[in-house]
Amino acid sequence: MEKNRSNFTGSIGFIFAAASSAVGLGNLWRFPYLAAKYGGGIFLLAYLILAVTFGFALMVTEIAIGRKTRLSPMEAFGSLNKKWKWLGKLTTLVPVLILPYYCVIGGWVTKYGAVMLSGAVSESANDSYFPSFISSTVSPLVFFLIFALLVAIIIFLGVNKGIEKFSKLLMPLLLVLTIGLTVFVLTRKGAGAGVAYYLKPDFANLSIKTILAALGQLFFSMSLAMGIMITYGSYVRKEDNIEKSVRQIEMFDTLIAFLAGLMIVPAVFAYSGGDADALGKGPSLMFVTLPKVFNEMPFGSVVGALFFILVFFAALTSAVSVMEAIVAGIDDKYKTGRKKATVIVFLYAVAIGVLCSLGFGVLSNITIIGFGILDFLDFMSNSVLMPIVGMLTCIVIGF
Repeated sequence: MEKNRSNFTGSIGFIFAAASSAVGLGNLWRFPYLAAKYGGGIFLLAYLILAVTFGFALMVTEIAIGRKTRLSPMEAFGSLNKKWKWLGKLTTLVPVLILPYYCVIGGWVTKYGAVMLSGAVSESANDSYFPSFISSTVSPLVFFLIFALLVAIIIFLGVNKGIEKFSKLLMPLLLVLTIGLTVFVLTRKGAGAGVAYYLKPDFANLSIKTILAALGQLFFSMSLAMGIMITYGSYVRKEDNIEKSVRQIEMFDTLIAFLAGLMIVPAVFAYSGGDADALGKGPSLMFVTLPKVFNEMPFGSVVGALFFILVFFAALTSAVSVMEAIVAGIDDKYKTGRKKATVIVFLYAVAIGVLCSLGFGVLSNITIIGFGILDFLDFMSNSVLMPIVGMLTCIVIGF
């Protein structure tokens, strides 16, 4: 007998939950540094075109698969057609790889939020602060465990009391904080040059790398090709309009990413002149460059605290969706129940997350095909599996 499946209470609850999944480190951490690195306006243009075409189609597809089957991806593809059962397992593998290292980065964000709240902004602006922190043993593990435990607690509470309730609270707050910080940055001297770089497409910067970076960002930012939207789709009521909901999710997700870029890229110009070295900081842009920005601002510790609170909320809601995709898959496959599945996934995330964290310190000598532990999981999930799963999911539509 098929067990009753939880549902979102309505389309608004689903939109907030799905938007909270899409809006995360991909928007507030990854999108700005990729925009800075790959030509600003031309990267933004490529991303927007991909989002309203391929991204829209894939999100509608994944949510429709979930609603039709009422299953997580582990079982959904096999329910549609037995020959695609293996694709469900491949899709579930993506969040399995992402969850541990995502929680590690979430721990870094939690640490920086605590540092800013303590008023130690000048200390965090030192070039050696971030490398010293992530290479230490105890401190990054403590903050990683705090973050992972918070994620597990929300999942433990379930769809309505956990995911939907927290999403309705955090998403509006996240939007307000983003707009406020963006306005603050745009009033800084020298930010205008950054705005021009970010908004004006320069086709001289267009390359295959720019397009591939925008495509990879699309998967990461919109929570596509990792089973999340299929899982959330399985909780959607039959009377809810999927295409309308997806348009609203995309608008919210793109708005946050756009504002994050409009906040960070002009800030780099305002406080460093926008030189190539500053724009090419890559993943460390948020943790290395921005503390310098906050240190030079009036009330920098306050602004920095608000920013990292914003990123913490975004990281938390996204990590919840990643864990939920795995928990739902285990429950659907093995009938364990939500609580038992949550404990299992939490223990797995802790075990692998510890290795990821120590990979910057005592285990830094361990590499996999040239990558550190965390970087290897990121490469396999975002650069290998996501594009494969995304393309194969589109093929499934025509079977």
